[in-house]
Amino acid sequence: MKLKKKNIGIIAGAIVLLLTFSFIISNKKSSHQEMIRILQDLRKRNFTFENPFNPEAKVAYCDSLLKLKANDNNIGLLSMKAALELKVGNEDQSVQLYQDLIRRMDVMSLDRMLPEIGIAYMRQGERSNCMLNHTGSSCIFPIKDEGIHKIKTGSKNAIEVYETILKSHPDDLESKWLLNIAFMTLGGYPKSVPHEFLIPNLDADTAFKVKPFTDMAAGLGLNINGRAGGVIIDDFNNDGYLDIVTSGWELSDPMHYFQNNKDGTFSDLTEQSGLKGITGGLNIQQTDYNNDGNTDIFVLRGAWNTHGFGNQPSSLLRNNGDGTFTDVTTTSGLLFFQPTQAAVWADFNNDGWLDVFIGAENSNNLDAGGVHTCALYINNHDGTFTNVAQSTSCALTSYVKGVTAGDFNNDGWPDIFISTLDGKKFLLQNARKGGLAVDFDDVTEKSGIDNNHDGTFATWFYDYNNDGWPDIMVADYQFNKSLAYYAAAGALGKPVPNAGNVFLYKNNHDGTFTNVTKEVGLDKVVYGMGANFGDIDNDGYPDMYFGTGNPDFRSLIPNKLFKNIDGKRFADVTTSSRTGNLQKGHGVAFADLRNTGIQDIFVEMGGAYKGDSYTSSLYVNPGQGSNNWIGLKLEGEKANKAAIGSRIKVTFTEKGVKRSVYKDVNSGGSFGSSPLRQEIGIGQARIIDEIEIKWAGSQTVQRFKNISPNQFLHITEGDGHPEVIRLAKLNYKTKGGIPMCMPMTTSLNK
Repeated sequence: MKLKKKNIGIIAGAIVLLLTFSFIISNKKSSHQEMIRILQDLRKRNFTFENPFNPEAKVAYCDSLLKLKANDNNIGLLSMKAALELKVGNEDQSVQLYQDLIRRMDVMSLDRMLPEIGIAYMRQGERSNCMLNHTGSSCIFPIKDEGIHKIKTGSKNAIEVYETILKSHPDDLESKWLLNIAFMTLGGYPKSVPHEFLIPNLDADTAFKVKPFTDMAAGLGLNINGRAGGVIIDDFNNDGYLDIVTSGWELSDPMHYFQNNKDGTFSDLTEQSGLKGITGGLNIQQTDYNNDGNTDIFVLRGAWNTHGFGNQPSSLLRNNGDGTFTDVTTTSGLLFFQPTQAAVWADFNNDGWLDVFIGAENSNNLDAGGVHTCALYINNHDGTFTNVAQSTSCALTSYVKGVTAGDFNNDGWPDIFISTLDGKKFLLQNARKGGLAVDFDDVTEKSGIDNNHDGTFATWFYDYNNDGWPDIMVADYQFNKSLAYYAAAGALGKPVPNAGNVFLYKNNHDGTFTNVTKEVGLDKVVYGMGANFGDIDNDGYPDMYFGTGNPDFRSLIPNKLFKNIDGKRFADVTTSSRTGNLQKGHGVAFADLRNTGIQDIFVEMGGAYKGDSYTSSLYVNPGQGSNNWIGLKLEGEKANKAAIGSRIKVTFTEKGVKRSVYKDVNSGGSFGSSPLRQEIGIGQARIIDEIEIKWAGSQTVQRFKNISPNQFLHITEGDGHPEVIRLAKLNYKTKGGIPMCMPMTTSLNK
């Protein structure tokens, strides 16, 4: 088998070399059309039985074998096909095959197959209810009201299977969790769950309550039915209103560009924008690489793929300023073929132009995929980049899943933090050299960030306690069972050390960090993939939303929302907020799409396979009180135009106490991108005493005093007079034009 993988890798490598050569020599087509062509060619290359994430090709292969062995008793082949039919989204066919197999199998073989049969029934129920008859309550944990299944066959059959499993294996926590969920989908939890199999209090409300959000994606036409992917919310046409761009991870998955119509609706302008044919992308990010004031897009591809199938190009899409995008990957010097979903844009050499660090994935299948090295592309100021990683200490080879940039030691130079599935974490301190000589020092050990050999995923720098020093969040992602097992263990109070915790490292102001995970209440089962932070109640303390899951269909656990309590602890408010979707969550963005000062949460949903696809969610925030806010759009002059990396300090007096909120200009988390317009809560303060901005790169400091809250300001570096951005406050409207009003509870909001 090893020899086979090597052959696959050689073939894949040869194809990549040929495709690269065709890029370089082609003068007949634009770089944009060339990227479309190469993505099409790679999609054809990846359609093979050998690709672990192409069940469609495997189904075709099984069918061909079954035709050859039509008269044989092919139980093994048929069971393989049943599992594959589930992955391609043919739940009914999968269930039918399993039902046929049940009649033909001996007791021992059937016992081993029952978990696969159970999840096939569960997925059949989800398809017929949560997807084909979707409501805003579908798959929201705990399931109730409109989330109760109307077509009950799938869950009823699943219950029968899981009860059979548990009678023989009463300690099977995975089956116990899924059984309780199945009863919940029928409205039978907890009363109908057999006592010996009951996981109690799954429907208990959170101790700290918030007002429930409402998923309005479907009514707005934003409910893309897709696989895992990314999201960017930002102003792509410079009209002041926030637009939405999404992607899907497989090379057949299209991007979508939803333009804000400034009236509470969105229009899908994907085809007009030039994004048609630019497919794939597990993660996407915004940037302004050429300092022209237009928000560009960076698409990251190939992540999770093994055996060489992840050797895919990422894409830099230039915003032309006329509603269209052009792929400039080749001409910019950013053409490479390696698996990644992790990158961060920052001005690493403080020259006023954005550079990009890209984290590469190296799995255990290096013999087939080749060795991939992290890259650091420095901006040449002319639309091109130079990779200087090999001359720096950041040319790492690891299984990188998340990267983030921030100035953790407050010296004015952006540093890098890297999370990996290898178990190592890396904190790279900027060596402050500048120019192409940019370099970093590995200060991981000295910083006190423990490398505890746990795989980690989503990560970011933020100041969770507003002390002026960036802290580090990184989500644990170490597992050897389906996540249903860990969710059940956590709910039953069984020991699950570091099982999907959210590690929080508090900055000690001296170059070191302290792990305060348990102290702040984050030692819980989460398993965050897509994640981001925002401020759902404008108290000035950043809250966090985690999209959860992994490729296993049985990893049916809720996404999580944590409320920051005064920078001292975090409260799980998933249940009361009604944001705990059981489906796989990926790209996450917090954004004030309605220009009311209230942030909603957009989540790009869906798993790795077509059969695990799901509709995106827009969780609309009803407002969580009467706190005030300020929206700041920064524009650099000596700093990079987008002002990424600039430090904002907002100081105000609340109830007689003076305090400050700190926020860096960035898109938030490492999987999903919030707007570069910074939306900052100030609690009950009725006036902002001072806004201080430390501009990235130039390190120029500007201060603005006695600013009225609840408005949007455009601040240009060096200009002492902020410009008021006048935007209409919006109510969302359904496709039929009916207003979808939500209560607005922000004070002074006139």
